[in-house]
This record gives sequence, C-alpha cells and structure tokens, in this order.
Amino acid sequence: MTMIRMDMTNAIEEIGRIKVRTWRPAEPKRLVVILHGYTEHGGRYAPLAQSLAARGALVAAPDHVGHGLSGGDRGVMADLDAVADDVRAIVDQLAGGLGTIIVGHSMGGLIAIRYAQRFGATLSGLVLSAPAAGLAPFLEMVLSAPEIPEQGFDGSLLSRDPAVGEDNAADPLVYHGPWARATLEAALAANQAVDAGPGFGDLPLLYLHGADDQIVAVAGARPVVEKLAGPDSETRILVDQRHEIFNEIGKENTFAIVADFIDRVSPAAPD
Repeated sequence: MTMIRMDMTNAIEEIGRIKVRTWRPAEPKRLVVILHGYTEHGGRYAPLAQSLAARGALVAAPDHVGHGLSGGDRGVMADLDAVADDVRAIVDQLAGGLGTIIVGHSMGGLIAIRYAQRFGATLSGLVLSAPAAGLAPFLEMVLSAPEIPEQGFDGSLLSRDPAVGEDNAADPLVYHGPWARATLEAALAANQAVDAGPGFGDLPLLYLHGADDQIVAVAGARPVVEKLAGPDSETRILVDQRHEIFNEIGKENTFAIVADFIDRVSPAAPD
C-alpha cells in the first residue's frame, strides 16, 4: 500500500474479473464508486477520489474490463450491463452497510444509469458527469457505415488545461486504438435500454455537464437524464467547461459540489 496521507491508504484490489483502486480513510462514512469513461482508467480520478476520501468516503475506482489494469481485449466492453454487474460486485463486497453513491463519467455515466435502473435500491445517490446518453441515433449511423471511422481524438476537447490532453496521450494505461465495434454495439444497446426506462424514482441525483463539451453534447444527454430524474435532482451546466469536468480548470469547486451532495444524501454510518 502507498500512503496518501496519514489517515488514508490507497491500494489496488481484485474484485471479480477486474482491478479496483481503493482509497480508505480510517473510519469510512460512506462508499463512493467512480466509473471512468471509454478508453481511460480509474487512476485518472485520483484527485477526486482523494478529495472525497478526505471527507470520509471509502472510494473505489474500478478499471472496466478491457481498460487500464483489468484484463480483456483493449477497449472492448461487449456488454455494458455485464460491466454494471462488475460494479454490483464491488458494492456487495465493500459497502458493508455504508450508504453507496456512484459517480459516473461519460461511458461510465451510461453504465451508472444502467446500474441505477437495475440496482437503484442499493444506492443512496447518483452523480452523472457528461453521461454518454442520448446517443442512439449517432451510434446507429456509425455502426451502419461500411467501416467504423477513426476516433480522430483531439486532447484539447478534454479540458481547457492543455496538460490534461498531453497527459492522456502519454498515459500507457489509456487505450489509444481504434473504436471497437463490440463496444459501440454495447453502447447502442445500453442507450436503447436507458431510453426504454425505468426512471430513477426517488433516488437523489446530481447531474453535471460542461457547457462546452464537444464529445458528449449537453443537448443530447440532458433531455434523457431529466426524463429519468426524480424529485430530488439537481442539474449543473458548468460554463466554459469541456468534457472532463473533474480535470478542468477550477476542478476543486466541482469536487466540492460533488462532496456536498454526497454528504447530504449519505449520512455517516452509526458508530
């Protein structure tokens, strides 16, 4: 284990078929599971994880199958409900009576929605960051083409901080290859399942999206999220911010918004 601070440890654990980074305060008050997006890995969320752990959360950040330290063909997630099942295994192993919140970004946000639709009773709250929802027409178009187009990735679309795109490009755990057809097909199936419902019921929701996100457009995702949302929901469209709001300039303010929501919806476990 590598010490992050005196009252907090970070480790990599194996839960089911995947690797999971965990940040454990001495006396956890709640469990937060952070779900990364397509091509990346849970380690990119270390600053967010550390900020939440400093406020008492046991934080788990899995590397989805085909990503980061986990096994599988690189960039391939052939069934996003199976990925949500991986998340359920994490919750079952780590929650231990703690209130549980999922934070999902981009493709991880889509997985988080499917988790909430299927296993919402296990959650105290849900945080969605630029979820890859509302994309069924786009995915149908891409999959109908004779060949899957190149990703054409532009690191400047991630954040106004140029170091974010540079670090992403140099990160050996980030997948830099072509789109995997199986993953696109899985994303389409998940989008169709999301659109079919059900909604989130009374599950508290915090929805965050960069106003200048050119990877997952607010105009596509927001109507889907707001259709699913229950009465306890909050939407924050962050002015000038791009796709990775947790890696944006001023990210500490966003960390605080997330932490305040988590504190509200998941009271500390009794002694």
